[in-house]
Amino acid sequence: MFNKVVIGGTFNKIHKGHGRILKAGLTLGRSTIIGLTSDDFASRFRIEKITPYKEREKNLEKILDSMEKPYKIVEIKDTYGIATIDPDLDCIVVSEETLLRAEEINTIRFKKGLDKLTIVVMPLVLADDGKPISGSRINSGEINGEGKLI
Repeated sequence: MFNKVVIGGTFNKIHKGHGRILKAGLTLGRSTIIGLTSDDFASRFRIEKITPYKEREKNLEKILDSMEKPYKIVEIKDTYGIATIDPDLDCIVVSEETLLRAEEINTIRFKKGLDKLTIVVMPLVLADDGKPISGSRINSGEINGEGKLI
């Protein structure tokens, strides 16, 4: 078990893939920090409309509370959040599509003299059609959060 795990994301439309990442982080760590992107930062790199921060935070809390493990949500306003500055972190949970970001984080930590994080990569969760579940597919009405075709 890790001491302090970090997970980051926008969590605009929480879906089955997010659930797996969150569950992994909460299971692996004594404490888990979830970095939730600010509205301003999220809108800089997202095409689809972003749900306001407070609503995304509330939706995330519902999922996390149901897992009955300790966690803390922190607002992040840049690409790395606390991952490159918190010396107590020892693990990061990412999806296959965000693995490169975790590797960047470890490079920055190394340059700062901080211990590298153990990277736990969760495979993408596929919808019924064999394509990855994503918020943009949910927003377009193609699938629901469980990956069922609409």
